[in-house]
Amino acid sequence: MTSQNPLAFVKNLFRIIAAGPEVPPPLKGNPLLRTILNRRSVRKFSRESIPDTVLQAVLEAGRLAPSAVNFQTWSFFVFTPRSWRAAFGRPLPCSGVRAIMVMADLHRGRKALSVIPPRPLVEYTLGVTNAAMAAMSMNMAAEALGVASVMLTETGRSGYLDAKYLKERLSLPNGVFPLLTLVLGYPRSGPPVLPPKLPLHHICHTGKYRDRGPKVMNDWLAQMSAGFKADHPLSSFDAQLRLYLSKIDRVEQELQDLIFYGRGEDAERRTPDDAHRRKSSNSS
Repeated sequence: MTSQNPLAFVKNLFRIIAAGPEVPPPLKGNPLLRTILNRRSVRKFSRESIPDTVLQAVLEAGRLAPSAVNFQTWSFFVFTPRSWRAAFGRPLPCSGVRAIMVMADLHRGRKALSVIPPRPLVEYTLGVTNAAMAAMSMNMAAEALGVASVMLTETGRSGYLDAKYLKERLSLPNGVFPLLTLVLGYPRSGPPVLPPKLPLHHICHTGKYRDRGPKVMNDWLAQMSAGFKADHPLSSFDAQLRLYLSKIDRVEQELQDLIFYGRGEDAERRTPDDAHRRKSSNSS
């Protein structure tokens, strides 16, 4: 991406500010729908503590989330600012007052379901899908109770982009891998604006998939760049992308090692094809 001229920058900022949820008029008063559509990621929290009863309700929403075949392939690590610092040697990101790290957990069920043959991609997809549903359930429960949140995967080494680091720090067994962290707290100020979202007609299909060309994505990138620059005057969206790109090769290898080539009990579950792929990868 290239830097935008001032006129394009202002135009894209205006588009971000003017955007909002599109709700059919008869449904605008629905309280649950309003909670879902007005949710925003908050990155600045006050010091007000979250009552234990509220946190318990949020976790219960995760526990009761839907999952494929009711496998419940998730585990949650719950942190305070003090326990986060003790575990990772750094402050809880965004000055949050509580955090829930969401794990995909295939380890727990493997003991009861050992009859199922090892199929790493199926298991990985199952674990991620189920755990993501639990994370969203907790996210919306927090929102309904007046608690704001932000989902992190990189900031503060808080998700799958630092899976190997978190596995070592939290003594995760094979089959358990971190996905994301929900940082929770009460917002320090009003809700942020809605970040650029793709239009409904671009993401919905009927009958066959329709490729609508690059224009919509180019518009989205231009708005993301403008919004990021407004929030981070000394940085840019390009710089943030470069940061992620600098980690991709390391993260890809770490995730493959954790998911497809685990040691110990997982080694016994690998198929001959898995071993062949590992051998080929090492020799290339």
